[in-house]
Amino acid sequence: MENKKSLLLLIITGGLIGLIAIILMKLGNPPNMGICAACFLRDTAGALGLDNAAAVQYIRPEIIGFILGSFILTMGRREFQASGGSAPLLRFVIAFFVMIGALVFLGCPLRMVLRLAAGDLNALVGLAGFIVGIGIGCLFLTKGYSLGASVSQSKANGLVMPVIAVMLLVFLLVRPAFILFSSKGPGALHAPIWISLVSGLVIGAFVQRSRLCMSGGIRNVILLRSGTLLSGYIAIFVVALIANLVVGNFNLGFENQPIAHTDFVWNFLGMALVGYGSILIGGCPLRQLVMAGEGNSDAAIAVLGFLVAGATAHNFGIAASPAGVPVNGQIAVIIGFVVLSLIGAANCKLFSSLKATA
Repeated sequence: MENKKSLLLLIITGGLIGLIAIILMKLGNPPNMGICAACFLRDTAGALGLDNAAAVQYIRPEIIGFILGSFILTMGRREFQASGGSAPLLRFVIAFFVMIGALVFLGCPLRMVLRLAAGDLNALVGLAGFIVGIGIGCLFLTKGYSLGASVSQSKANGLVMPVIAVMLLVFLLVRPAFILFSSKGPGALHAPIWISLVSGLVIGAFVQRSRLCMSGGIRNVILLRSGTLLSGYIAIFVVALIANLVVGNFNLGFENQPIAHTDFVWNFLGMALVGYGSILIGGCPLRQLVMAGEGNSDAAIAVLGFLVAGATAHNFGIAASPAGVPVNGQIAVIIGFVVLSLIGAANCKLFSSLKATA
């Protein structure tokens, strides 16, 4: 009975996200980007002046909502628990490269599914890479990979990210001179603030309650032969596909897809890096944002890693564009695989035992 309730909640959560994403897109969010945790964090980094990419600068209310929706629900249910301390610097580095991979592909796992639901077959290439990357991460899990256990911390530590989210909302509403806003490009495309914020709050609450996570869902299929957690993302795809067909936003093919490129190799490798890193830190970008709202400072560190990477990707010419993936982006992805593999190996029980006997 409990498994059936979990499955139903995941399907409802996925259906809501799929529908909300298409509504947000129709109300002004970028095409095939009704919701994208990675892109929205990148835009927020730009708005804070962390990079000089004028086309991607906007504090996305959805990001604020993901964090506060999770926070409000956990507080209301008296489940808020501050925890963390599990290899924070390594988590930051892994999250950094997860974001690099996402910006080379041009989307997080959620946007990958939404792009596919709109007929963008480049996302199918990304999905293949994502699965392969998760498979590599799972190999490390089977060898005892772990960044260590989180421990209970003071409530103040867990409140840092919700407080930051409130500050971002104030900046968005007040618009002080030091906050930047795009006048053109993806950053200038957005739904009304309050609709975006409420949408984020709803999604944050439902994801917190259902534990929805695409990387975790595929991991469970590989290691546990369980598809329950993945059902939520299947629901996102089905509902978004139907909604796209209804509103006339379905365009099947590789070419002429909005905010996407057709470089198969780097679409594959970019999302492979996202899947690989998501397994090593225990969740993809949306899941990390929601966990940060729950009081998990390890997830908060990952979110900071995403923000810094979002700015770095534009400051150093790493991020892809519809024209393709720059050389710097290709190099960064390769470096990412090397770094993640070194971190993975160094934190496996097998490596530790070999070191002890040396």
